Amino acid sequence: MTFIELHEFLVSRMKMSAVYQPVLLKCLLENKGVCHQSEIAKALLLHDPSQVEYYTTITNNMVGRVLRGHGIVQRDSSTKEYAMLGYEGLSDKEASILIDLCEQKISEFMSARGDSAYEHRRKSSGYISGTIRYEVLKRARFRCELCGIGAEQKALEVDHIIPKNHGGIDDLSNFQSLCYSCNAMKRDRDSTDFRDWADSYGRREKGCIFCEMEESRIVADDALSYAIRDGFPVTALHTLIIPKRHVMTYFDLSQPEINSVNRLIAAEKQRIEGLDPSVTGFNIGMNCGESAGQTVFHCHIHLIPRRDGDVEAPRGGVRHLIPNKGYY
Repeated sequence: MTFIELHEFLVSRMKMSAVYQPVLLKCLLENKGVCHQSEIAKALLLHDPSQVEYYTTITNNMVGRVLRGHGIVQRDSSTKEYAMLGYEGLSDKEASILIDLCEQKISEFMSARGDSAYEHRRKSSGYISGTIRYEVLKRARFRCELCGIGAEQKALEVDHIIPKNHGGIDDLSNFQSLCYSCNAMKRDRDSTDFRDWADSYGRREKGCIFCEMEESRIVADDALSYAIRDGFPVTALHTLIIPKRHVMTYFDLSQPEINSVNRLIAAEKQRIEGLDPSVTGFNIGMNCGESAGQTVFHCHIHLIPRRDGDVEAPRGGVRHLIPNKGYY
């Protein structure tokens, strides 16, 4: 392309949702038109404040804390600066020797472990589309699903619940929102063999009506659960949300299954409200165990639409499961 064409593209035609395009072009222009992808990636990192925040946490809570404990460095809480204790007593030659020794230690570490030291990030995350990232963050109300901190206080990351190297799937139900601190601690250290869990999601029981559901009855589904209209509805559009895996109660669900059924509950609530504007409320409930009234021993969640006037006195709601306990 000519200078005029490139100039016109930069000035008039380039649409930006991030700084990526001009950063890449700048790298090429500064390197005579050719630049390795890793150098471009490094340049992009310089413009990503979330990465600076991530490594600031590493600096303060990990390496900085260790070196402060050894009495080698100190940190000024007001200026946020680190200082090496005793540095003023070092000659330039001594400092140079120590710098070379640091380089040697870095080289030895990389030779021994190399990229494997960071392999957990590749295996656990990988590329996650912007659409999935947005849906996961929206579902989490832009908070970390482990510690609860909000996005305005700490950068959030979207990652697999069951890591891909343990059989995790690229489905919305298997993603979660974590702040960068919780995600760094999580890694994939858990000794649980998640491959068994991945296999268990295909578990079905012969003769179970929810394991052998007719596809024509399913009104919505994802990888781990599905929704149907109840065959004996309490109210019109009474819906059941059912995990696909044969599991007895809600308390036996895995976190990805909980995410999945919750997403379908929210989606079906919205759909029902669109189908029937007279719906003004909902009851959500499940029977867990025979003493609680469970008759089909495959977990299922009732989403029951309610309308003004459908009963004479709705106050108390699910408390009416036990006679005379609804009013208090």
